[in-house]
Amino acid sequence: MTRDPAVKKRMGRIAFLNVLPVYYALESGIVRHDYELVRGTPAELNRRMAAGGLDAASVSCVEYARRPERYLLLSDLSISSDGPVRSVLLLSRFPAEDLQGRSVVLSAQSHTSVLLLRLLLAEIYGVTRFSAASGQATEKIGAGQFPEAFLTIGDEALRLGRHPDYPYRLDLGQAWKEHTGLPFVFGLWIALRRNVENAGKRAEDPGAPLRASRDYGKAHMDEILKAAARSHPFMTPAEQADYFTCLNHYLGEDELTGLKLFWRKLADMGELPGVPDLHFYPCD
Repeated sequence: MTRDPAVKKRMGRIAFLNVLPVYYALESGIVRHDYELVRGTPAELNRRMAAGGLDAASVSCVEYARRPERYLLLSDLSISSDGPVRSVLLLSRFPAEDLQGRSVVLSAQSHTSVLLLRLLLAEIYGVTRFSAASGQATEKIGAGQFPEAFLTIGDEALRLGRHPDYPYRLDLGQAWKEHTGLPFVFGLWIALRRNVENAGKRAEDPGAPLRASRDYGKAHMDEILKAAARSHPFMTPAEQADYFTCLNHYLGEDELTGLKLFWRKLADMGELPGVPDLHFYPCD
């Protein structure tokens, strides 16, 4: 089916601070584009892309791996870390190795982080069985319910990362780095393959404005930090600067090696049918 030219293209934008350096110039009009930006959690954007409701989006790396035939990767773009990530955390009242059989609340906002947590607990700590409950830690703690442990991501993790009732803190980016020696890719930017194929020679690379906006953001971190201070006043300027230093928004050989290793481990766990091939825009 050919797209109606009157329908504006839609691009998914993760509604977390971690992608501000990528989207700031797009949202500020510094880099021109013809997309409607649609905000959502990684899990929400995964569902929208799977349903064909978005033309391009930043999604969990597992979403691409589960449906590689539907998507094209946008080159040199990722949400990754080569060590601590600061915003994907397991907070617990017990050491990680003592979580066998205990209750862990898992964020429903990210598919990748849940699978990474299961993998790390099993491979590093020997924890293969725990009682998993879905939910948001902020809501539970606000209601006076204090889980034994919980996985928190994104802005919630930045708020709760130093919660006094949870002395044990596992940064999943750091744990993966120490376990494998490689960066971890939490998110990728993808486009719907069918829309690119339908557009043919008229297709424009959805990654081009994103890379231009990212490059502007990296070169103007003073502007990014000012914007972060307005939207996230609960963080100090030093905390914000440290956080952005931990994040990587490129997709090089080391990131691809780490990504393929994660997919291979998920395939061994039975979570994926195999390691998918990488297909980048334009159609290859």
